[in-house]
Amino acid sequence: MPCVPARFSAADDPWIDVRSGTAYRQVGLRDLFLHAHTIDDLAMPNAPSASGLLRITAVITARITALDDPALSADQWNARRWDLLSSPDGFNPAAVNAYFDNKAHCFEVFDPMRPWLQDPLLASQCKAPSGINKLVFGRPSGNNLAWLSPHHDLDPAPVPTAQALQHLLIHHYYGASGGNTPRTVGRRAPRHVGGRSGPLRSTVSFHPLGRTLYETLLAQVPKLAGEQTGTDLCPWEDPAPAAPDGPPAPMTWPGRILTGRSEHALLLVPGRDGSCVRDVYLTWATERPPLPATDPYLVIHTNGKAKPALRRYPRRADADKAWWRELEALLLAPDERRAFRRPQIFDTLNDLPEPVRASLRVRVHGFDQDGKVNNRRWYTAITPPIWAWAQEHDPERAERIAECVAAAEHHAGRLTYLAGQAWKDTVNGPGRPQDGRTLGKPEKKSASPWVEPARAAYWPLAERAFWRLLDQPDLSVRRAFATAAEQALRTATAGDRVRLRHAARAVAAAVAELHRPPRTRPEEERR
Repeated sequence: MPCVPARFSAADDPWIDVRSGTAYRQVGLRDLFLHAHTIDDLAMPNAPSASGLLRITAVITARITALDDPALSADQWNARRWDLLSSPDGFNPAAVNAYFDNKAHCFEVFDPMRPWLQDPLLASQCKAPSGINKLVFGRPSGNNLAWLSPHHDLDPAPVPTAQALQHLLIHHYYGASGGNTPRTVGRRAPRHVGGRSGPLRSTVSFHPLGRTLYETLLAQVPKLAGEQTGTDLCPWEDPAPAAPDGPPAPMTWPGRILTGRSEHALLLVPGRDGSCVRDVYLTWATERPPLPATDPYLVIHTNGKAKPALRRYPRRADADKAWWRELEALLLAPDERRAFRRPQIFDTLNDLPEPVRASLRVRVHGFDQDGKVNNRRWYTAITPPIWAWAQEHDPERAERIAECVAAAEHHAGRLTYLAGQAWKDTVNGPGRPQDGRTLGKPEKKSASPWVEPARAAYWPLAERAFWRLLDQPDLSVRRAFATAAEQALRTATAGDRVRLRHAARAVAAAVAELHRPPRTRPEEERR
């Protein structure tokens, strides 16, 4: 029986989940752009793969609309995007087809010379593949125990190619550091290059979300900041993969910044006809440290006291953090006095047509991870239309939102501390020294069983207080969140206040502290 060559095109074969009304289907990149004006939104099941895909599609959008022309002035760039958003017919089909039919671009996933977003040299530079379970997030691999999954390396199950591509994106953007397959470059001995994780690892991204995918793609194209240096190429536009021991390519806009910062090299091993992937090579991509670059969808914090290399860092993802707690970082205009800066993509939203801007929401994609290898949880959220609250349009509401978010976080910290202190006072009794002090020994550290239940009860109460404060600007911000913290603490300690001798007195003291105005800011006492 003749061997069927393995083939799968990221441009023309379906692998991207989309939604139109209540109908869901999969499309390739070409159909995604040809029908973007009829598609409501992406429907990717994995938030980090959707986050990576949005960056890839932002670059392709810029390519097919000529919004990647560095010679355009700011006014010309805004006018061109305005004209595109005013068109109900979507992208120009001729421009879309011209881009995906360009012989210089390779979207074939199993191409022997230029596989899409992969390095074909790994088959000869790695002694053995890494195992298919290493590719799929959620599957145990190596010596890890299979607690919640039937998969293990003794019986590896192939993955449909459509699913494998989504996990490929996660590794490129959120991959772990170290622990990869050794790679031999030239005549040097095989080696691991650890310590560098994916460029978006443990971050949360914020993407403008329009009424259709067409609006979404155009709203999230970043504007050129500064000057363009060098030729801008995406990995699938580059004639050859980057040399692992060569100097890094300049961080040009928009292709290199959004698609050319991966620290991982992968090569998918196809099944018999390309409909599935049966194995993968996963290793390091470059020995050189990455060049500095600012992702336009991240909130950037600044710490002037840190070392120069650590002064600017992205906001970390937190799966326990509701989206409204991020609002101050999205709505406040850039200000040198603040320790954070909203995503750069938000600086271009004021130039959108009014119907688009008024309906614009924000898609939140986060992946709660540590900085190296452990993955906790990924999450996604969609805000209501919030751009009317931005500082440029409603400065009073934006400042009120920032004040409320800051107060909510402050009282959460106070609640955590006082719940722990109240537990210590309950266990040791009021006015008595802590455990071990009477014997001249170090104080024993005892975790309070009240902290986590109190915080879990606090945040739903704080959210209700937050929206009430926005509707009623005369209410005291400090008093509202102090009351929410009090209710949460009383809920978390209800049983122990009856059961334990000193609990009621300790909790009452903690409640009094929650409502005590801060001494360092007397202006708060007047609120």
